[in-house]
Amino acid sequence: MDYADITYEVADRIATITLNRPAARNGYTVRMSDELGDAVNRADLDEDVRVVVLAANGKDFCVGADLSGGGFDFDVENGSPEGWQEPAGRASKRIFTMDKPVIAAIQGAAVGGGITITLSCDYRLASDDAKFGFVFVRRGIYPEGASAWFLPRLVGMGTATDWMISGRVFGAEEALAKGLVHHLYPREDLLAKAYELARELIASTAPVSVAVTRQLLYRMASAPSPFEVHDLDSRLIGSLPINPDAAEGVMSFLQKRPPEFKMRVDTDLPKFLPWKEQ
Repeated sequence: MDYADITYEVADRIATITLNRPAARNGYTVRMSDELGDAVNRADLDEDVRVVVLAANGKDFCVGADLSGGGFDFDVENGSPEGWQEPAGRASKRIFTMDKPVIAAIQGAAVGGGITITLSCDYRLASDDAKFGFVFVRRGIYPEGASAWFLPRLVGMGTATDWMISGRVFGAEEALAKGLVHHLYPREDLLAKAYELARELIASTAPVSVAVTRQLLYRMASAPSPFEVHDLDSRLIGSLPINPDAAEGVMSFLQKRPPEFKMRVDTDLPKFLPWKEQ
C-alpha cells in the first residue's frame, strides 16, 4: 500500500510508523486512520518485526482531527451509522489486539485523537515540552478512540475525569506524574530513546512470551475475579515443560549468555488463548 499521510519502514526488526502531515501539524484524517490501521496490521503480521515505534514528523505529534475544512472529513449520512467505526478507534483497537509491543514517541502537541490513538500503546515516551489535552468538551464533541475505557486504566478515574470533563491542556510533567507517559526526554533525544528501548526489548525478551503477556494484561486485568485469570495462568505454566523458549531462557541465564529465542508469534502462540479468534 502506498501511504500519503504516514510513512512506514522496517530496520533492525523495528517497524517505524510516522505520522507525516507536518504542515497540518499531523491533523488526523480518515485517510491517516486507514493507513495507520494498515501499517499496524502489516507490522503485526511480519515476523521480521519485533517492536513498533509510532512517531511523528514535525513540531507536533498530532493536534487531533483535521478541522481545516471547517468540519470533520467523514459523512455517515451516506453510510451505515450502526456499522460505522470512528477513525481514532480504528487505530487504537488494532494496536490493542497486537502481539508486539508499541512505543509511542510524542513531541509537541498531542491533543484529542492525537493522544487517544496512543493509549493502547505499551509505552508513551514524550518530549519535555509536550502538551496534552482531551479537549472534546471544549469543542462540543465526545471522547473517541475508546479513550473512556483506556484512560481510567492508565491514570485512575479521578484524573481521567478531571482531564476529560474540563478538557484542559496540561504539560509533560503532569502527564508523567499521573502515569500517562513513562519517561520524558529532551526533544532532540526522544526518538533515539524510543529506539534504545526497542532494541533492549528485542535483545532480551521472547516474542511469544511478550505477545501472551501483553494480551494477559490488557484482557484479563479487568476480569471480575482472579480465578479465571489463574485458570489461564495454570494452562500456560503447565505447558512450560514442552516450551523451547522456556528451556532457552533458563539455560541462557545459567550460562550467563544472551538468549536466542526461536519460537514464532505466527505459529507458536498457545492454541487455547481465549482471545485468539477475536
